[in-house]
Amino acid sequence: MADTIEVLVPGGQANPGPPLGPELGPTAVNVQEVVNEINEQTAAFDGTEVPVTVTIEEDGSFELEIGVPPTAALIKDEAGFETGSGEPQKDFVADLSIDQVKKIAEQKKPDLLAYDTKNAAKEVVGTCTSLGVTIEGKNPREFKEQIDAGEYDDALAA
Repeated sequence: MADTIEVLVPGGQANPGPPLGPELGPTAVNVQEVVNEINEQTAAFDGTEVPVTVTIEEDGSFELEIGVPPTAALIKDEAGFETGSGEPQKDFVADLSIDQVKKIAEQKKPDLLAYDTKNAAKEVVGTCTSLGVTIEGKNPREFKEQIDAGEYDDALAA
């Protein structure tokens, strides 16, 4: 019967210590092999907490399921701030470029309901609204209207 372990690890920086080591130690799996595989698959999320599920078989084989960090965490990491604004419609804490929005949208797309990068970007912009983050110096609501009007179709093409 397979064991399942769910942990949050910093992207590309997992190690054999806690939280992985103590969970994997009593199993038949090669801990360093699991750590290396996790680091390889999470390298794109450098340092951001990534949800990982490890399924371990009795023979020591394993499968990984790598989740995607929350949109807010990706925005904070990309824009370089710790906490959102207390008054997100008045006080803005950071500004993202359209390229940064596209990058986050592409990272999150597998977890979103959006069927293309443009609609995934609109979901990212929605999170920017609640965090107090502008895009290209514009209020996120105004920016979303411009996306809807097709002004960024070329920049958001998949």
